[in-house]
Amino acid sequence: MCPNTASTGRHWDGSPRTTRARRPLRVAATSPSRLLRCGQNVWCRLCGNRIDVYLCSDQRPIALHPDELATAQIPESCRWHLSCGIAHPHADGSAWCRIPHTVLCPGRTPPAIVQLSPHIEAVRRQLAVRSRRLVDTGAFTPPAPPDPACEEQAADARRPARPVVQLLLGRYLAGRPLEEIRCVAQTRQRRRCPQPVLAAHTAAGRWTLLPAGPQRGQLTLPATLMAVYDLSRLPCAEQLRWRTQRCPAHAAAPGAADLALADWQVFDPLLHAAHIHTRLPHAAPSHRREA
Repeated sequence: MCPNTASTGRHWDGSPRTTRARRPLRVAATSPSRLLRCGQNVWCRLCGNRIDVYLCSDQRPIALHPDELATAQIPESCRWHLSCGIAHPHADGSAWCRIPHTVLCPGRTPPAIVQLSPHIEAVRRQLAVRSRRLVDTGAFTPPAPPDPACEEQAADARRPARPVVQLLLGRYLAGRPLEEIRCVAQTRQRRRCPQPVLAAHTAAGRWTLLPAGPQRGQLTLPATLMAVYDLSRLPCAEQLRWRTQRCPAHAAAPGAADLALADWQVFDPLLHAAHIHTRLPHAAPSHRREA
């Protein structure tokens, strides 16, 4: 007798064959962070080691070491803990805590205000050995040191690498050029959306020179004009789309979760003085005229 190998909808005993439907990852409406946990894992561009990115209570991103360390061996200024997906800069009373990656990164000098303990030095050596192994195997290439002379010459011939954008009555510093800002939403294939935020069929902003006014409580800056990509004339919904860093398709579908953090930082003219450009770019990144 030849066995019947054809696939049927029932088991050998005649019971129906059922398969469980795959449950997609979703974010609760009451969650303080819309970022999925699977979208946190990134790699440091200076050392190649894995880091976890979380949001602070003031919506600033913080890169933390993926492993927990003993609280007794970590200085108080370096202790962080997680609560509901939000990172808080202090311990939570437990025996373990998280530590910022900037303290452990072998590709940069640790902050001078941090007193490195022997345990932290040992972790830094472990990460340095791992970085060297990644370099030797070709899995990671450290960035070349920047040339200040070349950067100064290229700044006049191209658009800012990190432009300042004005939207929603505030100014934000982008993490990359305007054309390279990608949507952070999750697609149906559970991947990050590849579409850019600067869409061709939507109204674009315009480059303009605006005063580099200080923030509240800061020292007065010289009366200089800086290049700003102005989106304040667009509708509020369009400005919100830029602020949440979503393409037009995902902006119309608010139920989609985020697979990455938005690249925006609140612009501070004192902290971000290196990104102030006094000349307008030669070619504005707009696909159509402003509506």
